[in-house]
Amino acid sequence: MTTAQEERRTEELKALAEQAGRDLEDASALEILQWAVDTFGTKFCVTSSMEDAVVAHLASRVLKGVDVVFLDTGYHFPETIGTRDAVEAVMDVNVITLTPRQTVAEQDAEYGPKLHDRDPDLCCALRKVRPLEEGLKNYQAWATGLRRDESPTRANTPVVGWDEKRQKVKVSPIARWTQDDVDAYITEHGVLTNPLLVDGYTSVGCAPCTRRVLEGEDARAGRWAGRAKTECGLHG
Repeated sequence: MTTAQEERRTEELKALAEQAGRDLEDASALEILQWAVDTFGTKFCVTSSMEDAVVAHLASRVLKGVDVVFLDTGYHFPETIGTRDAVEAVMDVNVITLTPRQTVAEQDAEYGPKLHDRDPDLCCALRKVRPLEEGLKNYQAWATGLRRDESPTRANTPVVGWDEKRQKVKVSPIARWTQDDVDAYITEHGVLTNPLLVDGYTSVGCAPCTRRVLEGEDARAGRWAGRAKTECGLHG
């Protein structure tokens, strides 16, 4: 494909995403995912941090064997890896585990130990952002579990939008859901969840940069606590 054709294709995808964001604003999560599968087929995947398997479960109802992409940063809690393994074992999905180019030991050797404490943005770039960019190359669209009620930085998340950084369609089927909606779906369908969610954690990331949330804090306050950093870079 020539550069001109690629640019035209990109503009078409962007326009498609923006139109779908408007058209599907009031649609159900399943309807949004059905649109994504109908539009992109196997060029669509779900990404999951294995905090819970809600979006993976929803997508599997629309497309059996849907690709579920998981980033194994090397810093995850054992409970998170256990959730990944359980999802792979019991759900009708195809779990694809991405890993950074360097192991933690190799990164420590090049940048010094505990890079996450000294430069968390660089650590996230090396262990999350770059591996995901590589892993998404063969897809045109990806789904996330972003919700508007999670934090102020996510308040305007579209149900379908354009990922400018990766030049892909970004689908957030549960963007309008509340935590109560998530909890109700988990209960109704027996969806797998990370055990840490009942141990004081409301958002589960890498172990060195995640703590339990205190009463009255927003759901993501336990991530990079004490820092201005609120996102790992995967979502802006």
